[in-house]
Amino acid sequence: MSRQKLGQHFLSNLTWRQRIAQTLPAAPDSTWVEIGAGHGEMTELLAAHARRVIAIETDRALAAALRTRFAAQPNIEIVQSDILSVNLATVVKQRAIDSFRPGTASAVPNNGSKEKPSGLQAPESAKQPSAGDSFVGRGFNRDIKRSRKSRALAPEVGADSEVLSSSSTRFRVYGNLPYYITSPILAHLFRFAAQIESIHIVIQLEVAQRIVATPGHREYAYLSALCQYFTHPEILLRIPPGAFRPPPKVHSALVAMRLPGERARLALENDSAFLEFLQHSFAQKRKTLRNNLKSIYTDEQIAAALGACKLPSKARAEELSLAQFAQLFHAL
Repeated sequence: MSRQKLGQHFLSNLTWRQRIAQTLPAAPDSTWVEIGAGHGEMTELLAAHARRVIAIETDRALAAALRTRFAAQPNIEIVQSDILSVNLATVVKQRAIDSFRPGTASAVPNNGSKEKPSGLQAPESAKQPSAGDSFVGRGFNRDIKRSRKSRALAPEVGADSEVLSSSSTRFRVYGNLPYYITSPILAHLFRFAAQIESIHIVIQLEVAQRIVATPGHREYAYLSALCQYFTHPEILLRIPPGAFRPPPKVHSALVAMRLPGERARLALENDSAFLEFLQHSFAQKRKTLRNNLKSIYTDEQIAAALGACKLPSKARAEELSLAQFAQLFHAL
């Protein structure tokens, strides 16, 4: 089953799987959350060097096959759910607690599901993001419109990431992400930034280049600023179409994201307000900051703030670093 309708391309080439596995952090005591486990192509490699692997797979048939395949490996747990519906803090916390309870049931049913198959399911307490919680806006509109989840994708930063702070609830993320929904998935992950140690994702090369782009480059956009606010991203590998089945029409890349990003250094009091400010700043890339920000500030306010920050009146968002954005945000 190719699952083209879900945008999934399975990493079938063993050599490339091994190369990717060799680049991942050597952390035998870690918990890995795998997004889009598929047939388990990377699951077994993750489990060989991890304390726990929580493999999330949205396809019901594939999830059932994964449970059968890894039934004898107690450090692999299967979640049959859409990643955008999973409260990762709750899932990791609950499994950490259950691991200390002899005889605890190994299955948590899906929301509204009457079935109780073996393996972990998405918890009933998984919070559904609401429009009022979102910090994802116009910067992701194209991706969100193509997504089967067109609603808001993430609540205020930190809302779920303060559930527990112990090492047993921290985790790393690996995922072979469907290309059309990469941005919403990243926004969802950043909800749990306080608990995530690192993110390693296989994505479209063009999107990877946008994520790592720096000010002054054509690819630098809201996605760049968002990802660099939460992480320090780096392209580790470029992967050809032939590594996948079915092969995509574009090249891919393995991107590593180390947390925290610039957010820790900037120490802003209101993440959501700052991210909304960034969205407005990048709203129309060809326009100046003054034109983009006129929807929320007066021209006089903008001119005064640009002057106070020693920025030219015709400055564009693609020219500013996150530190400069933070300075302008404070000035306004």
